[in-house]
Amino acid sequence: MSKQFAIPPVVFPSGGNPTAAGSNIQQRRIPTAPFQSPPSSASSIPFMSFDIGSAAASTSGSFYGCPIGSGASLPGGTGFEDEEPLLDELGIHPDQIWRKTKSILHPFRVNPELHKESDMSGPFLLYVSLSLFQLLAGKIQFGVILGWIIVSFFFLYVVVNMLAGRNGNLELHRCASLVGYSMLPVVILSAIMLFVPQGGTLVFGLAALFVLWATRVCTGLMVALVDGGDEHRALIAYACFLVYTLFSFLVIF
Repeated sequence: MSKQFAIPPVVFPSGGNPTAAGSNIQQRRIPTAPFQSPPSSASSIPFMSFDIGSAAASTSGSFYGCPIGSGASLPGGTGFEDEEPLLDELGIHPDQIWRKTKSILHPFRVNPELHKESDMSGPFLLYVSLSLFQLLAGKIQFGVILGWIIVSFFFLYVVVNMLAGRNGNLELHRCASLVGYSMLPVVILSAIMLFVPQGGTLVFGLAALFVLWATRVCTGLMVALVDGGDEHRALIAYACFLVYTLFSFLVIF
């Protein structure tokens, strides 16, 4: 026994004319892509529109509302031309380092006024130079030299302030700066030792000369910058002599 299914009649929207229905379908507006709205001329905010070409054209020639390359100031009143150089912001002043280094090169005319303002950039460069010269000599002593430098300026800091008593005004940062800059003769010695044969009287004579140079420079700076240091010049000189003799042994041997 077969079942019969009720089939609903087909109703055309144009009153039974399929041709007219096709023309209506063709006349319908083709929908755009999702989330793509037509650009509005009344919108003043370019990035709210999805028309990428017009937004790029409107913002390509400006930055923060100022033309690029025009030198105009940024919001806040400061421009790129008014900013300090990067080295100055980091506290590194090459001209000051060079003046202090030149003052160390004259052991009898050291200017203590240049060393009143302490810095660690110059001593760090001298530490790296000494380590590199030792590396060229076949000695990998980066950690040893750094450890000895730290022990040295702590040692001189304690000794000088104990000798000065209550009048001792030597800060640790300034002491590290003075000891580091006075390391320049030892750095020069390590560079010379690359071209001098090991051992012999000449080597020890050069080492003694450069140790006396470093001792005189460091002692003069500390006596001039520490209150009451002139009364204990000999003891301060002895402590400095021990420090730089230690570094000279590191270079020689």
